[in-house]
Amino acid sequence: MSVYPQLPPGVGRILYSETALRQRVSELGRQISADYDGRNPLVVGVLKGVVFFMSDLLRAITVPVSVDYMAISRYRPDSAAKGPVRLTKDLEEPVEGRHVLFVEDVIDTGLTLSYLLRNLRARDPLSLEVCALFDKPQRRIAEIPVRYKGFELPDRFVVGYGLDYKEAYRNLPYVAELTPAALGLRNQ
Repeated sequence: MSVYPQLPPGVGRILYSETALRQRVSELGRQISADYDGRNPLVVGVLKGVVFFMSDLLRAITVPVSVDYMAISRYRPDSAAKGPVRLTKDLEEPVEGRHVLFVEDVIDTGLTLSYLLRNLRARDPLSLEVCALFDKPQRRIAEIPVRYKGFELPDRFVVGYGLDYKEAYRNLPYVAELTPAALGLRNQ
């Protein structure tokens, strides 16, 4: 049962409430703070989806950190099809000799994250760990070592808390399934 008066059109069952997200992010922040005490890590995220999670996670981390962002594109300019990963914004902070914590909103196939981690490893960080709020292991193609994990997601299209569908729904304070009708599918 939802505590929200009315769900937006296209939003189905809530999988993770605002309270559940807040609690888990707080737990992750405590664990990261303990593990990185005295290390001043560089916390890296990929725009745009990670912004909500990363902002809350950074507030939950109690040790000094540096923050930077990357941006990527996987779409071909001439179609809606996914193409190769292309870095559209690189880091401004140096990685060499730093402890790097890569923060991801959701790991799906792992292919994009695998590419980004290879890119960062080539820059000689002292350490490189991954923190993902959501994991879809049933869709994994590339093996990704995840040190800090929030929740496992079913193989469904979900939105909210930074996750979008055509740039909509990111600002929902919870994570919910998107209905088949919203995706342009017939009921299945």
